Amino acid sequence: MNNKPNNELKRSLGFGSAISIVIGTIIGSGIFFKQASILDSAGSTTMAIAAWVFGGIITLTAGLTIAEIGAQMPYTGGLYVYIEKLYGRLSGFMAGWMQIIVYGPAIIASVAGFMSIMMTNLFGLSSQWRIPLALITILAIGAMNFFENKVGAAFSVITTIGKMIPIIAIIVFGIFWGHHDALGQTVSEINRTSGGFGVAVLATLFGYDGWILIANLGGEMKNPQKLLPRAIILGISAVLIIYTLISIGIFRFLTADEIHHLGENATSYLATKAFGNIGGKLLSIGIIISMMGTLNGKIITFPRIVYAMAKRGDLPFSKFLSYVTPKGKSPVVATLFLVVLAGIMMLFFDPDRLSDLCVFTVYCFYLMAFFGIFILRKKNTDRPFSTPLYPLVPIIAIAGGIFVLVSEIINDTAGVFLFIGIVIIGLPIFYLVKKMDNARMR
Repeated sequence: MNNKPNNELKRSLGFGSAISIVIGTIIGSGIFFKQASILDSAGSTTMAIAAWVFGGIITLTAGLTIAEIGAQMPYTGGLYVYIEKLYGRLSGFMAGWMQIIVYGPAIIASVAGFMSIMMTNLFGLSSQWRIPLALITILAIGAMNFFENKVGAAFSVITTIGKMIPIIAIIVFGIFWGHHDALGQTVSEINRTSGGFGVAVLATLFGYDGWILIANLGGEMKNPQKLLPRAIILGISAVLIIYTLISIGIFRFLTADEIHHLGENATSYLATKAFGNIGGKLLSIGIIISMMGTLNGKIITFPRIVYAMAKRGDLPFSKFLSYVTPKGKSPVVATLFLVVLAGIMMLFFDPDRLSDLCVFTVYCFYLMAFFGIFILRKKNTDRPFSTPLYPLVPIIAIAGGIFVLVSEIINDTAGVFLFIGIVIIGLPIFYLVKKMDNARMR
């Protein structure tokens, strides 16, 4: 399993695959399972819709900022590579470590956890089946990604098309057959400890999260300087519009109090009530397929960070973790590593809490990347892509990032310190690996 010249990933992904991975990775569980918690925090349907829009604008400014950076660094590894080239190897290592030990496993476990709720509701199973079903799904999708990247990319295209069916059904049925006002409804029994508008926006960011993962595949795109910015910007813009329309559709069909009481089961209830038992089950299957596509997108992209770090010798057992299959050029050991970590995290954390904490940890490093655009502007005058409305857009992205961090620190201080502690464990790992490398070179 040595790093030989042919131990490289293939540049075979085109624009269709790239934008399908962006949309497919973003649209998953958040929009279907976060409506109740966002409504509770926002206090009214008007503010809940505003939270989705505001979260989308923050995400779009972040995407526009990263698009300029990513176009100048079209390599496998995404955020890990950006941070290293901007701030040095230690900072890059910490960004990569955060993604493979905390963010990646947490977000995979969170999406799988939400998906298993939908599956148990669909098949009438007890809640005891949630973790086994989630584990089986993660293992199955992980095994599929042992093959060439075109297999996972094809599945991403299929599931992205498939997820449009339940999305269109909810939007059309809710808007045209709903009997309630989408704006102005309030929750009569709202729990004021649930946060407020800031926490509501923070929750929407989980629904938008995943857009940057396409950057991890920069080394596998045919023309990443052009494709990466286009896929990020068009993908995020499309999702912002879709999320706003879905929220309006749900609030038109269900009252605020119904959504509040149904909680995570609101979407399942809507599907059954709108389309009957059979139609509701078909719609639920479509939503499950949607979440499988999201899981697939994340299981495609996160192992590429492990691979990129291992290729640099930044991890223990790098020779094994950087192994790719001779024919399909798939990082199978890195994929298995992420799947196992996600399974462990699933056993110890609630998916809703995981979703908020993983957004917090990744935004710590997003902020560093956002500031990096000012560094690159001073160094490079010739850019494949330039962020429009510079410097306003990066400033909004930075302000949004600070807002995320402060909101989560106030809302879940204990969880924040736990995840920060896990990230900090990476420091002795970095110096240990560096010491081992120096010893081998003597």
